[in-house]
Amino acid sequence: MTENREREVLVIGGGPAGLSAALVLSRARRDVTVVDAGEPRNATAEHMQGFFTRDGMPPAALLETGRTEVRGYGGEIISGKVEHAAGDAAAGFVLTLADGTALRGRRLLVTTGVTDVLPDIPGLQDRWGREVQMCPYCHGWEVRDQRIVVLASSPNSVHQASLLRQWSPDVTFLAAKAPAGEDAARLDARGVRVVEAEARRLVADEDRVTGFELADGSVLPCDAVFVAPTWVAKDGPLTDLGCEIGDNGFVKVDETGRTSVPGVWAAGNVTFPGGQVIMAASAGSMAAAMINADLIEADIAQKLAA
Repeated sequence: MTENREREVLVIGGGPAGLSAALVLSRARRDVTVVDAGEPRNATAEHMQGFFTRDGMPPAALLETGRTEVRGYGGEIISGKVEHAAGDAAAGFVLTLADGTALRGRRLLVTTGVTDVLPDIPGLQDRWGREVQMCPYCHGWEVRDQRIVVLASSPNSVHQASLLRQWSPDVTFLAAKAPAGEDAARLDARGVRVVEAEARRLVADEDRVTGFELADGSVLPCDAVFVAPTWVAKDGPLTDLGCEIGDNGFVKVDETGRTSVPGVWAAGNVTFPGGQVIMAASAGSMAAAMINADLIEADIAQKLAA
């Protein structure tokens, strides 16, 4: 069912970037609708850190507060999953939802986020967001002075291990093949222990991680695990519309979130997966201001051409 009403702005994604944008746009008296699939990246996390005035707040509570604020200014938030995006800035954009509903809007902001794909090691996914983390700045304080294992899973893992020494003197780099050359020297300089072994599974006891079982049957004790996941952008709407994707696999945007397709912006982890919650919210706010300005310019141009 296609709705006759044309919104001024459609936002795909109801996370920090999307809600921040919707708040700015609704306060600018724009007719804005957020389509939220209800799949936040940090759903398994008990708390979030480093967000000014909201340090330690549960992610779900932050989103609920955001939804309340957006609705307080007349913004609309609906639950749904976008299956397809079409259109352009001249004729407007159409989003087709999984239930068949079609929404129309003059401008589009995509804040759909990213999927974190973990190494295929039994136990990792079960503890993801708890003792298994990826961001030292988000969770380093909570595991300070504990036994930390950094699982070698990407070229970024050596840097990750070096960072974590800031929070604990007991950091172990676990790799199927020990690093050599400069990487080995850097780990040694930071006092990071290196264990060359293959991880068989993550062991937990009484609902707490206790260590990694290695291929030889021994157990490497630990209290916390850090891993660098493979990031996969949830960029379906962007690719539907032909937005240019960079060599890193993520949509190309300028400093305001504008994509290569006129009328389409992107913000948050769908553009930069390493960003924290506060960074995503900031990007959403910037994109919203630029979208509002773009609509004003379009209206001026239309009047002058009449």
